[in-house]
Amino acid sequence: MKDKLEDFLFYLKFEKNMSPNTIDSYRRDLEDFIIFLQKEKVNIKNLKREEWQRYLVSLYNRYKIKSIARKISSIRSFLKFLLREGYINRNYSSFMIIPKIPMYLPEILDNKEIENFLKIPDPLSPLGIRNIAILETFYATGMRVSELVNLDVQSINLEEKYVRCFGKGDKERIIPLGDYAVESLKKYLLVRDSFNPKDEKALFLNKKGERITRQGVWFIIKTYSKILGLPKKVSPHTFRHSFATHLLSNGADIRIVQELLGHSDVATTQIYTHIVSSKLHEVYQKAHPLTRRNDK
Repeated sequence: MKDKLEDFLFYLKFEKNMSPNTIDSYRRDLEDFIIFLQKEKVNIKNLKREEWQRYLVSLYNRYKIKSIARKISSIRSFLKFLLREGYINRNYSSFMIIPKIPMYLPEILDNKEIENFLKIPDPLSPLGIRNIAILETFYATGMRVSELVNLDVQSINLEEKYVRCFGKGDKERIIPLGDYAVESLKKYLLVRDSFNPKDEKALFLNKKGERITRQGVWFIIKTYSKILGLPKKVSPHTFRHSFATHLLSNGADIRIVQELLGHSDVATTQIYTHIVSSKLHEVYQKAHPLTRRNDK
């Protein structure tokens, strides 16, 4: 079964052009499933409904609904691949139902909270200057953290004020840079050599002079969030959510926001319209005199 898994991952990489992070996610999901099959001595060519249900129980005991849905989707894709390759001759999708994920509104930062984040780094130290540039780039572009850490120096054009990045499936997109982001990046590039670059191409470097990692960026944002004492859960993706929500709140067309975020389906972008609607309703409830009649 392990060799079939490697064949599938090869297919994802070279035929579906999926990113290394996505492939790693598939690998983890499928290795967990394969371990179950081996432990229970289940033959994948004759998987029974009750055997699948036992695996489902184990998933629900360990994971949240969103992770479970992703794992089932990974397994379905793998089995579809095995069916097409002739390794199995049964379609198991009839009882491998992906659970419906309840819609939730992601946390966002308001303008004041963004400003407070940007006040924390020391604007006179190389690390502080780098961190300001990272935060400004996040908020100016709405990039995923994986996209930001993979930026090269050549990815940014500060004269034309844009950045070129590669998203899921290595899809290229051009994102404008605002004045604050441009200025922060210019200041960072002036001190970048103080990190003693070992990676000449990488834009953002860590203390060792190597390309900063996703974990490094997470640590910066988590640390700053604790300093601010924010009650909400803040991650690099919170800046992406904030970017999209603030654009829509200020009248940006949803199709433009979709392009900037790199969403293949506008339905994914529409979650942010629900946030805007929720915020508008909240403002209305606080501001409209008729909503306060019962307070008199």
